[in-house]
Amino acid sequence: MSSESKDVSQTYIEHPEKIKKLYKRTLIIVVISQIFGGAGLAAGITVGALLAQEMLGTDAVAGLPVALFTLGSAGAALFVGRLSQHFGRRTGLATGFIIGGLGAIGVVFSAVFNNPFLLFASLFIYGAGTATNLQARYAGTDLAKSKQRATAVSIALVSTTFGAVAGPNLVNVMGDFALSIGVPSLAGPFILSAAAFILAGLVFLILLRPDPLLIARTIEAAKQTQNEKGMSGTTNQEENKRGVIVGATIMVLTHIVMVAIMTMTPVHMSDHGHGLGAVGLVIGFHIGAMYLPSLVTGVLVDKLRRITMAIASGATLLLSGLVAALAPGDSMILLILALSLLGLGWNFGLISGTALIIDSTNPSTRAKTQGAVDVLIALSGASGGALSGMVVAGSSYQVLSLAGGILSLALIPVVIWSRKERAAEMTQS
Repeated sequence: MSSESKDVSQTYIEHPEKIKKLYKRTLIIVVISQIFGGAGLAAGITVGALLAQEMLGTDAVAGLPVALFTLGSAGAALFVGRLSQHFGRRTGLATGFIIGGLGAIGVVFSAVFNNPFLLFASLFIYGAGTATNLQARYAGTDLAKSKQRATAVSIALVSTTFGAVAGPNLVNVMGDFALSIGVPSLAGPFILSAAAFILAGLVFLILLRPDPLLIARTIEAAKQTQNEKGMSGTTNQEENKRGVIVGATIMVLTHIVMVAIMTMTPVHMSDHGHGLGAVGLVIGFHIGAMYLPSLVTGVLVDKLRRITMAIASGATLLLSGLVAALAPGDSMILLILALSLLGLGWNFGLISGTALIIDSTNPSTRAKTQGAVDVLIALSGASGGALSGMVVAGSSYQVLSLAGGILSLALIPVVIWSRKERAAEMTQS
């Protein structure tokens, strides 16, 4: 950290009211960037599978685009996490979003030249935008108090709703725009993604000063120094490890279930005669349910125990899988209900798991750990996306949905293990 940065950090240490103002300002910046980021991620979800299906002429690889950009997001999560660890949130998040925007531009060119190899490579790079959009939720928590953390995450997620819901419902508009400039219609949403991701990156690059993570790290170092001079505090590393493991497991399980069912829903709807507008509407409700309830979820996670909301996540995902499996393919209402429950269950799991990760880390290692956890989330999404197409091709969408719902029940033994470990620790203390 430069001497100028140290001086700035020292100013915040000496004036706690400035920390509160910076916390609020950081949340505003995160909200603005997440609106753009939400619009950027919607394209891959809505038309990625359809674009691959059109290029290659088979349903078996329809899940590959989501698998590729989620796999790309795994590498990007680690990269953005390491950048943030060394240089702060501003550098890491701005770089990730801009790289994701370049990947979206590559997808557009792949459609123009009808080149599947360029499509797959570009989707992999596009994944940097989705990873960064997810990691941006951490920026608002760096200066938050322990009882504000889930709420801070929820503010970031709910702001994503504005862009994420608008994105799928602009597929027809962007498709018409793409055709007007000589680009295949299915590539139109990726034009929106490119602009949205790059704008999100510029918001962080220009506005996120001073960097909240660097300030939080300095504040934590000052507290440790004070503890060493007086009564030193203790840190339970074993409890931290347990919290990270439980939080990561919750997010991985909920993510793999959500991605698997979500990926094949557009293809399932297309096979039953639904047009792009109908697909966009269902995915719009799904993404809205992923992010819009966040403010309420964040308050519940802060007020109730993190684990309570993790259990609610598993129950909601199970219900979603059952509705999706039993819904007739031509029933828009039931498909909207199933995908809305899918998004809501993911929301419960992501916010409760994220809060556990933040609770279990400190500013000196937080960004690195968060990046590593998001790698696992992305890899689980890649697995869910890749396997979903194979499952549907080998059996049916109904089997996939039912399997996803049953998999969500794996959260129960995780919760039981967590409670037993905590009880054992309390007994020993």
